[in-house]
Amino acid sequence: MEITTGLIPGTDPRDGWVLLLDKPLTWSSFDAVNKIRYTFKSCHGIKKIKVGHAGTLDPLATGILIICVGKATKQAESLMSEQKEYTGKFLFGKTTPSYDAETEPEHDFPSDHLTLAKLRELAKIMIGEQDQMPPVFSAKKVDGKRGYDMARAGLEIKLRTAKISIDEFEILSFENNIAEFRVKCSKGTYIRSIAHDFGQLASSGAYLIELRRTGSGEFTIDMTSDLEQTLKAIADFEMPIETD
Repeated sequence: MEITTGLIPGTDPRDGWVLLLDKPLTWSSFDAVNKIRYTFKSCHGIKKIKVGHAGTLDPLATGILIICVGKATKQAESLMSEQKEYTGKFLFGKTTPSYDAETEPEHDFPSDHLTLAKLRELAKIMIGEQDQMPPVFSAKKVDGKRGYDMARAGLEIKLRTAKISIDEFEILSFENNIAEFRVKCSKGTYIRSIAHDFGQLASSGAYLIELRRTGSGEFTIDMTSDLEQTLKAIADFEMPIETD
């Protein structure tokens, strides 16, 4: 298995590549995986090649998406288990059903009492191991169906809490009801749920309006390449000649 901090490795992708992609806004993780798989097939005639990701990102998020190719897909679970780091923005005074900007605000809450100093103090309370309730608009499965599919269909969803850990959480700024934040957390943590819970803790409401994954285990955002560059590099790659 070869991990690249540039575009793509120089070895046969079927032997195992780990690509570090800066996922574009509005693309789902599955969209990126499917596009990369299609590029291998269409440009190199590879009928069967495994491509997967090590930790999904919502369509409205950007940042590090670890793409595993070939034999490296066996390492996806271990790569997924590493600590994550995010930056982003919460909007206070409103909530949405999805806990982010995918859905329209449905409730208004007071926010005049909030200050940067107050939010920084409250952020300390959020740090530590805890049981987190995932958003109903999530990839969690209920009776074999994805939560977001059921939520969009207006069906009732009963999710279970999950053990997560928030290791670092700081509020960088607060202006016009928008708080910029940085958080380090365990795998499986929903930043949208942090926004929702933090809004409640602040005697207000909040939802996520911007999210960027800047770290995943040993990998940082400066190691990534954008999707267009990656696809071109895969298309231009000279596949090794197979011999008997």
